[in-house]
Amino acid sequence: MAHNLFVAYDLMSPGQNYDAVISSIKELGPHYQFQFSLFYVNTSLSPQKAHAHISNALDVNDRLIVIDAHGAVTSTWDRPPISEINAIWFSS
Repeated sequence: MAHNLFVAYDLMSPGQNYDAVISSIKELGPHYQFQFSLFYVNTSLSPQKAHAHISNALDVNDRLIVIDAHGAVTSTWDRPPISEINAIWFSS
């Protein structure tokens, strides 16, 4: 079963290994980076398993949330590539 997940994180000092966290998110499957620390991912992993996977790249003081989404609405900021996002969303 495919899951449409939104992943958001805050990397707190010290540490802040952005490359490792972003890489672990991208490993989950097709993705789109909405904002610096907000990703949409389509993955076969459950939210709990995706959270555990990403957590491996975090420090103990970092923050992470993984949300299983069933629908979404976005504003028209900087012309988001809605067709690309929908292609990922509806591919499952």
